[in-house]
Amino acid sequence: MDIDAHLDGLREALDRFATCIESADWDAPVPTAPGWDVRHLVAHQGMVHRWATATIEGREVDPEVFEEEGLVARDLLQWLSEGAEPLVEALLSAPDDLDVPVFLHDAPPARAFWARRQCHETTIHAVDALGAALGRRPHAEDTWIGNDLALDGIDELLTGFLPRRKSRLRTPSPMSFAVLPDGAEERWLVTTGEEPPVTTRGAGDASADVVLRGTPVALYLAVWNRSDEVSAPGFELWSEHAKVVWS
Repeated sequence: MDIDAHLDGLREALDRFATCIESADWDAPVPTAPGWDVRHLVAHQGMVHRWATATIEGREVDPEVFEEEGLVARDLLQWLSEGAEPLVEALLSAPDDLDVPVFLHDAPPARAFWARRQCHETTIHAVDALGAALGRRPHAEDTWIGNDLALDGIDELLTGFLPRRKSRLRTPSPMSFAVLPDGAEERWLVTTGEEPPVTTRGAGDASADVVLRGTPVALYLAVWNRSDEVSAPGFELWSEHAKVVWS
């Protein structure tokens, strides 16, 4: 996916996010994010949008201040929008040679990185909002997500987040996870051990220790720990340790 496609995905996720929380009880639990209610979900998302905008624009900010604003906002929808719109504008106006920090393994150039990261950040949290509206973990058919976006999001998690030193997915002995989307050429092999995981694009088959199969969207939700639609023996280790957290 290119920057324009990521921006389209970001806008779509924002619309879906707003729709899901429009009539929500702010105290409703978020099944895909244990310990959060809808207000905490929106406060987190609005904080990330404001922090990302500041980073793209080269400004120093305190993210905790933004999150505190969200927790006391009287109109959560408006507050979410007030953080999202400047983010989209910042990405649209940023130069192709944008020079600001990025934080994932093997990251693309900064403008492409931030467009991709905020597309999937917002899509996954819109899925959280959908889960709150449904009262359960969503399945692929509940979502609006297309296969291209899903495959791109799987790749970001497996090749960007998991290989980082701070990744918590470790195994005492070598173990392999194959992620094999139905009807797609893309596939990944994640090898774990006592060091950070290693992800290989274009590899992986039924001989892996853990084999994950499903539609691209179902696998996207599964590897991001947002759905129980896809499972396999040994995948519980992933569910426990391959989590992306704010820190």
